[in-house]
Amino acid sequence: MTKRVVISALCGVLLVLSTGCGDECVDVFDCRSDKGPPPAGKDWTCRSGNCELRDVQRPPEGDAGTEEDAGTEGDAGTEQDAGTEEDAGTDAGTADGGGVVVIGTGAKGDACTSSADCAAGLRCEGTTEAMTCQALHVAFTAMDDTDEMAAVVTRFDAPEPTRLSDAEENSLYPRWNPAGNRIAFVQGATETGTSTGNLAGELVARDVPLVAGAPTMLANGTTGSTEGFLYLEWEPGDSLLYVRRAGDSISGISRVPAEGGTVEQVTALGSSPAWRNGNTFAFSTATVGISTATVGGAPTPLAIAGTTAEQPHYNRVNDQLLFLRPDDTRPVGLNAALYIVPVRGAAVQTIAEFTTAAVEGGSVDSYIANPTWAPDGSWVAYVRAYFFNPTTGEPELCGAGDSPCAGDPGNIIFLRRINPADGTPVGDEVSFAEGATLPSFSPDGHYVAYIQTGQLYVQQIDPAAGAKVGDPIVHPLGGYTLQTSRGDDHRPRWQPR
Repeated sequence: MTKRVVISALCGVLLVLSTGCGDECVDVFDCRSDKGPPPAGKDWTCRSGNCELRDVQRPPEGDAGTEEDAGTEGDAGTEQDAGTEEDAGTDAGTADGGGVVVIGTGAKGDACTSSADCAAGLRCEGTTEAMTCQALHVAFTAMDDTDEMAAVVTRFDAPEPTRLSDAEENSLYPRWNPAGNRIAFVQGATETGTSTGNLAGELVARDVPLVAGAPTMLANGTTGSTEGFLYLEWEPGDSLLYVRRAGDSISGISRVPAEGGTVEQVTALGSSPAWRNGNTFAFSTATVGISTATVGGAPTPLAIAGTTAEQPHYNRVNDQLLFLRPDDTRPVGLNAALYIVPVRGAAVQTIAEFTTAAVEGGSVDSYIANPTWAPDGSWVAYVRAYFFNPTTGEPELCGAGDSPCAGDPGNIIFLRRINPADGTPVGDEVSFAEGATLPSFSPDGHYVAYIQTGQLYVQQIDPAAGAKVGDPIVHPLGGYTLQTSRGDDHRPRWQPR
């Protein structure tokens, strides 16, 4: 298996590349194919979807263990280091002022006045005269049995997926508003991430519970100055952020008012936007790493994270930023480790490192992808991807072929406990789900959704210990196959409480 096949498999199953699958390149082989052999002493690297030359660096042999904590690959901006918790309008459940979700005792179907009355996994909804506790929804992008893309929503406890658009139209990337009663998605576009046949489509929104009628258009390719809406984010922000696409490249971040209106550019460069609260966000760029910005203000680089930091994720309690950063001494594209910048930019904490274990003919290595926070900052979840790195030849994903790790899972979701006070890891990482990817915590921290074999799994956990509670809820395919080819773009998104 060539490295191209390895990366392709990872894109399709793990969504591990920082910019997803597409843009100018997916891996170094795209660069070599399009731009020719690199000059002497240089090699191509695919960073932020763009081909870049760098000095040749050979990985050390037999250095068993962990990667250094310096330097991340930074494809899209950074978030700020100062902190406030989310301020955008969720329905009760974060009422203590510290971002901690209040869990009630109301069972499904019980009367309620706010979500704080409801037990974990439930929110208060309905008419003013008859509000009851009901199961939270989860939204995701899937492919139907006609090979069309579909933005889909379902109750987490009831495998009854509902398509957000007409069957005749592709739809992608559903995102919730802070109140959890409206959902935006891209409609009428091809699956972005390919270099041909790409159509921007329209950014639209509709209310939940769903009612008959066409969704409201918020922006299209012309008003949004883009050939595709990428890395779309809404909750907990007051507006929607997306990354613009221009040909085979990304070209910065724009903002769409929640009810539509004039689209405005908020950054000239960058990707992977992550809201901190209603109007402050982080993002990453290939040259600076992570930056933070307030809507209407100038970005501030988060220098402590390193110039190659990427894929920032805020937690909602204390402004800690989770981010990835590669080790350039490792195989290109297979070299990311996970870090936290604690409150107000104190020392960076290493959460999960690159690992290597010697085997006959080479080593079995792992790197980190698809990290995310529990809402209260007490846990992080991430994917550890494993591959055989031969002494000679190209890396091969575990779980396939005839490598020494062919019988082992190629990727495993891990959980790790975090001290919310300073961002330090507590105890060892805990294996959570083999052969799975794209973990996503429920807003109350009591459930984890993830994708396995194209299906949605939802596992209840004990948020104090991280232990599983009962068996996972499995949503059968039912004509839909969940997508994983664009990393965070395809992560299942929970309805806010």
